[in-house]
Amino acid sequence: MKKLLTSLFIISIVCSSTFAQSKSVTFEDKPYFTSGGEWIFSTGTLPNNNNVLRFSPVINLQTLLNFDQSESFGWFTGLNIRNVGFIFDESSSVRKKVRNYNLGIPVGIKLGHMDDRFFFAGYELEIAMNYRERTFVDEIRTEKFNVWFSDRVNTLQHALFIGYTLPKGTSIKAKYYLNSFFNQSFTASDGNGGTVQPYAGLDANIFYISLNFSLFKRWELVAWED
Repeated sequence: MKKLLTSLFIISIVCSSTFAQSKSVTFEDKPYFTSGGEWIFSTGTLPNNNNVLRFSPVINLQTLLNFDQSESFGWFTGLNIRNVGFIFDESSSVRKKVRNYNLGIPVGIKLGHMDDRFFFAGYELEIAMNYRERTFVDEIRTEKFNVWFSDRVNTLQHALFIGYTLPKGTSIKAKYYLNSFFNQSFTASDGNGGTVQPYAGLDANIFYISLNFSLFKRWELVAWED
């Protein structure tokens, strides 16, 4: 995964240099806000388990503050709310569906045509706010619960992302979470006076590909006084 991200980053630099030489765009040295939605296709990296692709179109809201430093380079930060999780089979008859609602703070760069198509990449710190878990036995749901700021998952999630803008305001993004989704040392009651660690050995990192809509389309200028 590290080799993939490194290769994509190098490609983005080469391509953006080519773009900068082939087209001229109007550059305005003012920060501006953008916002958009995100359709997420995610999976976990659990060994020895059947990992199932999860589709989560809602609720994924992203708001970015963009700083374009030139016609071909910029950076951004922001505040996002994201529904991210994965599906896996504990056995041939038991399936688990888990997810977090995370509050994310990204920091990234943009390389290419700031008013057209460009690559973007960066890091995002996410705070797990609401955890939900559902259990299905032979395709019948047997358990469902959600917990705010649960100790079942790692509260701080660290991720790297890279993407490319597409026509009509859309963009595609790949994202990998560097730390494990579950808190493997979490201890709960087994209902018989003892304890159990339900996530021990579940070392799951999330990887997803998403479609983003209007993510970098301007909607407000910010005036900065000298």
